[in-house]
Amino acid sequence: MKFGEGVQRGTDYQLGALALFLSILTIATALGFQYIGGYVPCMLCLWERYAYYAAIPLLFIALVLTSGGHRGSATAIFFLVGLAFLANTVLGIYHAGAEWKFWPGPAACGGGQALTTTAGNLLNELQNIHVIKCDEASMRFLGISFAGWNAVASFFLMMIAFAAALAGREQRPETAAQNF
Repeated sequence: MKFGEGVQRGTDYQLGALALFLSILTIATALGFQYIGGYVPCMLCLWERYAYYAAIPLLFIALVLTSGGHRGSATAIFFLVGLAFLANTVLGIYHAGAEWKFWPGPAACGGGQALTTTAGNLLNELQNIHVIKCDEASMRFLGISFAGWNAVASFFLMMIAFAAALAGREQRPETAAQNF
């Protein structure tokens, strides 16, 4: 029997694959705006990426476990990913609220700009640094900033991950469900 042969890909697998695809798409978009579009991220923007950096390998592992019939472990991973995106949703709302001046952003929020590695340009770079503030949106699309869109994306990814966890619990055999 070959790996994956005879394995049924249930709803948990499909939802996990969707979450993985959307996570990769979201972080690739953020990196594209940074490196191609020239939008320098602030400290909170960088923090908001951590959920994606953690979720992508975890979702891949969960998909492998689901394919191998280890749905209990995959369910736990889907649940952890859901929690990560729940925290990221809250962080995105906080960040967007700071941009709309609903509440103050963190006092230490600035930076996010990389320094040159060339010794000759170091002094020029230090003199020309501009602080990227967390309470100023660098761009808005349909009236929503990057932080706001991240909150929306994180919310949907949270819902997908939790749905995958619930689907995994429902699709496991009874004996495995009793051991969970």
